[in-house]
Amino acid sequence: MEDSIKKVAGYIAAAKHVVALTGAGISVESGIPPFRGKGGLWEKFDPMEVAHIDSFMKNPEKVWRLLISAMKDLLVSAKPNAAHLGLARLEELGLLKTVITQNIDGLHQMAGNTDVVEFHGNFAWLRCLDCGSREQTVEVELSQMPPKCECGGIFRPECVFFGETIPPKELDRSQIAASTCDLMLVVGTSAVVQPAAFMPVIAKQSGATVIEINPEPTPLTGTTSTILVQGKAGKAMREITAEVERILADKRQL
Repeated sequence: MEDSIKKVAGYIAAAKHVVALTGAGISVESGIPPFRGKGGLWEKFDPMEVAHIDSFMKNPEKVWRLLISAMKDLLVSAKPNAAHLGLARLEELGLLKTVITQNIDGLHQMAGNTDVVEFHGNFAWLRCLDCGSREQTVEVELSQMPPKCECGGIFRPECVFFGETIPPKELDRSQIAASTCDLMLVVGTSAVVQPAAFMPVIAKQSGATVIEINPEPTPLTGTTSTILVQGKAGKAMREITAEVERILADKRQL
């Protein structure tokens, strides 16, 4: 893994425009379980029952009680881990320009990244289905289920449910970011959920180097990606960022 870390850091330090694509795996070390895979939320719940827009509209109280209230508790207490902080540091160094994330936890912004494309929306805000007013999730009282706006309308999280389309603006921003970068970091995503999983392919086809940091190989491995750093995102990003800083410091001394 040490050789991979050095190789990846060399690629990043030499890049002009880095974009990151992140998935649920980057937030596991912050205490947020993934939706898919072992230990994921979909082992406990049927996603079509609790995370489909039709289910929410039919019985919002049930969806709030089973899924959303539990997610609120998790997200309110979660803090960025070393992987989020590593990406924020790469932005500070002038290398990372954009983060495209499939996550709804807001941890990239909390860590310090400023240009974050939220593919699936964000749980930090709720929107009234009737009047459209917005409230921060942490400010909304959950003693009443589902929580309601002052107008009497039901609040929904500003995240994308199954059965809803990716916001066109976010899809456009993602495609532009993927097609203009010279290096894409793919961190903590299984790369099976479309259209997010196609962003590394767009980057590759546009001439960018694609690097994965994942605990297991994905459909990108050995085809779209040049290197797979196999392991936990936090440890890998901490070591990669430190090596990038060392390389840049050596360059300044020349």
